[in-house]
Amino acid sequence: MALLLGIDIGTSGTKTLLCNTRGSVVATTTAPHTISTPHPGWSEQDPAMWWAAVGKATRAVLREAGATKEDIIGVGLSGQMHGSVFLDGEDNVLRPAILWNDQRTARQCASIEKAAGGRRKLINMVGNPALTGFTAPKILWVRDNEPAVFKKTQRVLLPKDYIRLCMTGEYATEVSDASGTLLLDVKKRAWNKALMKKLRLDPGLMPPCYESQEVTGQLHAKGARHLGLAEGTPVVGGGGDQACGAVGNGVVKAGIVSATLGTSGVVFAHASEPAYDPEGRVHTMCSAVKGQWCVFGCMLSAAGSLQWFKNQLGHIEIEEAKKRKADPYDLLTRKASKAPAGCEGLFFLPYLTGERCPYPDPDARGAFIGLTSRTDRSAIIRSVLEGVTYGMKDQFVIFEEMGVKITKARLSGGGAKSGFWRQLQADIYGKQVALINADEGPAYGAALLAGVGVKVWPSVPAACKAAIRDVQIIKPDRKTASRYAEYHPQYQRLYGALKKEFKAVAALA
Repeated sequence: MALLLGIDIGTSGTKTLLCNTRGSVVATTTAPHTISTPHPGWSEQDPAMWWAAVGKATRAVLREAGATKEDIIGVGLSGQMHGSVFLDGEDNVLRPAILWNDQRTARQCASIEKAAGGRRKLINMVGNPALTGFTAPKILWVRDNEPAVFKKTQRVLLPKDYIRLCMTGEYATEVSDASGTLLLDVKKRAWNKALMKKLRLDPGLMPPCYESQEVTGQLHAKGARHLGLAEGTPVVGGGGDQACGAVGNGVVKAGIVSATLGTSGVVFAHASEPAYDPEGRVHTMCSAVKGQWCVFGCMLSAAGSLQWFKNQLGHIEIEEAKKRKADPYDLLTRKASKAPAGCEGLFFLPYLTGERCPYPDPDARGAFIGLTSRTDRSAIIRSVLEGVTYGMKDQFVIFEEMGVKITKARLSGGGAKSGFWRQLQADIYGKQVALINADEGPAYGAALLAGVGVKVWPSVPAACKAAIRDVQIIKPDRKTASRYAEYHPQYQRLYGALKKEFKAVAALA
């Protein structure tokens, strides 16, 4: 049987997925990652851990599917965006990779915008403002703070592209992931050498850039042995996790957006032309569809906020889940459903790791506001879910201000697994939301891109049309949606009221 392999190097783990040439998922598996936080606001991982996880997960998914290495006709790569892997001339990793949610680079962001001639000029050059999560500020931080490492650096690769190097020996990236470096001319889909010159960066640091569906190399002998695959298997460009997730959700035409509640929370819309928010609140990048673009926003702590609550305050549900052999998240959302919509004015601000969209603010902090003597555990849990979903709603509002058409949101991530949270999203967004037949995220999108690369389908939209369909539509409840329409503006005002205080509080850490 002919199978396509999608590999997603995520923050919490590497996921591998096999689908057949009809787009039906055959098997999936995941190998976990750990994160290092050597200082407050820092976030790092060892690239060797990714490579080990890729080997483990690939061999496991082959076993699960009962597949042989000869069955795999193409490989697609996806991965967490913006992470930086610093390599010397022998391809040795020089330091732990700095991740997308790392917040150490505020000073470097300011220097990039200054070098470009201001924020608006930078947005015109590369489609986005300088944010702490992006790759370019990380490169400057290493140059400023670890000069010995920077002196040895010959290449900087994104996470999935480091795995590509390990698999094929080729230096390569593709336009969707490269868009998140802050060094790509998004309109021209090419490295912006003029900006690199202003930043005193050698363009040779960055690898050649391809379209997402293009074949960028073949598995070499060492890579094939590590993965348990056949030498010579084609590897396509793939995409950043958000671009691949959009392909996996069939978001390849106007009107449909994806709303993904994972560790972070992303709303993603397709665009046939590059469209910019002049305030830089959402990102404009190249999509994984050849010659097309996308706009998306990313809040940093979405389902990650519920995970924080479970880990730190959810001991009751954890113990109950052990006794009942249940999922603690199911117990948490069940308790949340007992509280009234709006929680009688209790709000949760989900800025546990700073924020990115709509507020690019590394100093933002999480908070419960509106606690009273009537507040019970159910209301507290529900307020976490509502706060996260309000943050996602912020992105819908910005898109509509930009003229981006939204008729329906396809849901994915942990927030799509709960019936209660699905309805909550429909009510707060005020939109129909949908589940599709294959909620497998970026790994699925990467597998479909591999299929296009090896000519199973003629284009990415054709692959999505053949493989993806809605299986459930959830409509907003009019009464509840009306209540949330009143609550959301109050949620938005809270950040503005606390912005200065967040900065003062962060200075005390």
